Amino acid sequence: MLATLEVRRIASARLRDAKVLLAAKRFDGAVYLCGYAVELALKARICKTLKWSGYPESNKEFEPLKSFRVHDLDVLLRLTGREGAVKANYFVEWSAVAAWNPEARYKPIGSANESDAQLMLESAALLLKKL
Repeated sequence: MLATLEVRRIASARLRDAKVLLAAKRFDGAVYLCGYAVELALKARICKTLKWSGYPESNKEFEPLKSFRVHDLDVLLRLTGREGAVKANYFVEWSAVAAWNPEARYKPIGSANESDAQLMLESAALLLKKL
């Protein structure tokens, strides 16, 4: 198991990495890492909601929990128990990040522009604080 606090720390680290990429005008990478930061923050919140000490890390740990081995941010948000509150209070920010998926790594270079990356970063930063 990956301890819940460690999952949160990794989420924050990915957000910091995204800021560095944004500053270097590497917009695709910034958007991509923001998505992972939000994914990790959601997984940490699921741990808190379910009173787990950590999030499954290995294939063996995931065996009985396959429904939790997803990257779909909407599914993960639903599992946190905070879907209504997040969508009601942070609709714009959630909308900015909800379209993300890990398949973005296959998008052509230049798919994201500076404003896309800035919006994703600001939205992810706020959501990380609120989850």
